[in-house]
Amino acid sequence: MQPPRLTGLLVLVAVLAAAGAFGWWRRRRDGRLRVVSPAGDVAHRAALAALGVRTGEVTLVQFSAPVCAPCRAARRVLEDVAGRFDGVALLEVGVEEHLDRARELDVWRTPTVLLVDGTGRIVRRAAGVPDRADLLAALAPLAAGARA
Repeated sequence: MQPPRLTGLLVLVAVLAAAGAFGWWRRRRDGRLRVVSPAGDVAHRAALAALGVRTGEVTLVQFSAPVCAPCRAARRVLEDVAGRFDGVALLEVGVEEHLDRARELDVWRTPTVLLVDGTGRIVRRAAGVPDRADLLAALAPLAAGARA
């Protein structure tokens, strides 16, 4: 049997290692635009239409909450990016008012950003403040298609 001091030290090291690994994983994933599979398209389109997303228009949808500090940073990024393209709409949705729709769209934290193409399909999503360059790169081909 090990002395209690060594056991406590081993537990502390294990907890710190687990916390560090989780922090590393979360930092790498936070704000990354992920490609969305087309599964659930019909249900998602209905939920998006109920929130005010219009067909024929590329839309950036941000789910936010009043107490969410990163939501303000995400809003600034989205306003800047949407302002660079013609025909790109920005829609901010309060999760408190639209909790059922947020659940339908698999939104579990704020801010969550959805990039919706002109057909009403979610093509990319990010949890956290999205990276401006990634968002510009993902939006450029969609915005060009919307103008055509």
